[in-house]
Amino acid sequence: MSNRTKFSMQWHITDRCDQRCKHCYIYEGKDKKCSLELELKVLKVILEDFIESCEKLDKDPFLVITGGDPLLYGRIWEFLEMVQQHNINFGLLGNPFHLNYEVVKRLEELGCTNYQMSLDGLKETHDYIRKPGSFDATLDALKYFEGSKIHTAIMTTVSKTNIAEIPELVDIVVKHKVGNFGFARYCPNPEDFDLMVAPEDYRDFLDKMWEKYMQYEECDTRFALKDHLWKLYLYEKGMFNPDEVDNPNDLILDGCHCGITHITTLADGTVYACRRSETPVGKVPEDSFYDIFTGPEMDKYRQYEKFSSCSKCELKNFCRGCPSVTKCLTGDFYGKDPQCWKKF
Repeated sequence: MSNRTKFSMQWHITDRCDQRCKHCYIYEGKDKKCSLELELKVLKVILEDFIESCEKLDKDPFLVITGGDPLLYGRIWEFLEMVQQHNINFGLLGNPFHLNYEVVKRLEELGCTNYQMSLDGLKETHDYIRKPGSFDATLDALKYFEGSKIHTAIMTTVSKTNIAEIPELVDIVVKHKVGNFGFARYCPNPEDFDLMVAPEDYRDFLDKMWEKYMQYEECDTRFALKDHLWKLYLYEKGMFNPDEVDNPNDLILDGCHCGITHITTLADGTVYACRRSETPVGKVPEDSFYDIFTGPEMDKYRQYEKFSSCSKCELKNFCRGCPSVTKCLTGDFYGKDPQCWKKF
């Protein structure tokens, strides 16, 4: 096993999907009949360039394969066989509707390490956001992974619509022995800024979630502290001290991975610095990932001195909130995270 840093690509290999989630960034503002995907031979070129680019960056490649629903890609099994031939670790982000014991067994044989689905609240709320029957289908699909080497994960997108229900959702995922649970904040569209949670309310939410996580500290479910504002929360609680971290060169060590160890490729080959907001930086296979990642467009997302508040914060190297939430709300990637409660 290599000791090199992992470089991940979230790869949307198709836009095909049989849900129409209300917060979906793929279908927002479109005709909701997207079926975009590239031919397998083009994916092969993109994959090989990604591997070569990771070598140039001295990183180990990791693929987060998604869509749409990646299982709806027309030649999904040929694609995954190609990934396996290159001995690349990968996970899938998808829906429950096309899973069964045979599909999971085949994913396991091809080297899939984890499969992530979403629960965006309790049953009524989740089915309102995603699709009627989706809540039960997601929980039911967990049975297909029992006894397999594939880790299950449940992800939640937090907004005013569901924030009060998420602590109880933890009880449900623990009961169903989900391998990993985490949440991220909703990146709003101009029509639904009213779904944004106030910073003080979000801090209170983290307090409730921390208590819930501590309640289940000994359970089989791992709780991912995905939101970078967890660092601020733990700092204020005395459980994280940046001064104790050896960092003589003042390097960015944690927080948003945009521009550091992550990139996103859409179903048409457009490359984004981050999929959670409009951040196009190039296109493959016309351009190389290496040239895109080391180029001037991507470099705009690494100018940390431009952060209006974070640049003055003692947690700059470990947090920086979510710049994509900020960009969606204000248009300024480097503005103050609208849900950061710290006063400057």
